Amino acid sequence: MDIVTLCFGNKDVENIIAVASDELCASGNLCGKMFTVRCVRGTNAVPNPCHGGSITVKIVDHCLGCNGTLDLSKESAAIANPVARMIIIDYHQ
Repeated sequence: MDIVTLCFGNKDVENIIAVASDELCASGNLCGKMFTVRCVRGTNAVPNPCHGGSITVKIVDHCLGCNGTLDLSKESAAIANPVARMIIIDYHQ
């Protein structure tokens, strides 16, 4: 994926990535850390927001002002319906 990130600059990064919110980054530098993420439920009326299973994402940046814990890349849609836009997740490092 050809993007510029805080953690890796303009180096190519994998497609399944995430950026961490202020809440998560408060505990220290998360650059390059891997998290396993699973969709728990949706936050709106979209039917069947979760596809099941889990994915592993690499933290590549800090998302200033994000209200959630992780902002997932589009390629992370394996766990959720992209129409749902925002989902409740369970995650661990």
